[in-house]
Amino acid sequence: MATDTPHFGSAHDGDHPDRRDEWERLRERYLRPAGERPASSAGGVHHQALISSDVERTIAFYQDLLEFPLTDLFQNRDYVGSTHFFFDIGNGNALAFFDFPGLGVGDYREVLGGHHHLAISMSTANWERIRAKLDAAGVPTWVHRSSMYFAGPDGERLELIAEPLGEMYGTRIV
Repeated sequence: MATDTPHFGSAHDGDHPDRRDEWERLRERYLRPAGERPASSAGGVHHQALISSDVERTIAFYQDLLEFPLTDLFQNRDYVGSTHFFFDIGNGNALAFFDFPGLGVGDYREVLGGHHHLAISMSTANWERIRAKLDAAGVPTWVHRSSMYFAGPDGERLELIAEPLGEMYGTRIV
């Protein structure tokens, strides 16, 4: 099911202006060499929260297919009857979900400033194993270099990247 369509960087949807001068200006103004950057005030991602329309289906997808262990499940403090549940995505980070039964949240709609996709790092061996499991389960994937993109059970966009944390395509980003 995976496709290796090499169209990154080419104009394929809409207007694609040349923004290299803008990016260089932004780098010159804001980007500091690693040794000159202050330490981040953050301690890391505590959890990313998404909405689930079916708790059991979500658990089966994330725990059984992607191999992210379920770590806790309890009532959401903000909405009586709502389930709040967590998966271990490694390195002390969690992926959380809520369901909102009876609330009628409808289909997910992306908005500016909203969630685009969640990229999760894993070893190449794990990436290859999970890719085979997704293919066997009939989950469509799109692969570019060491990144594999696909949708979760509620349409949430996910990326599994076979790169160490803090690197992207061999370049140190953090």
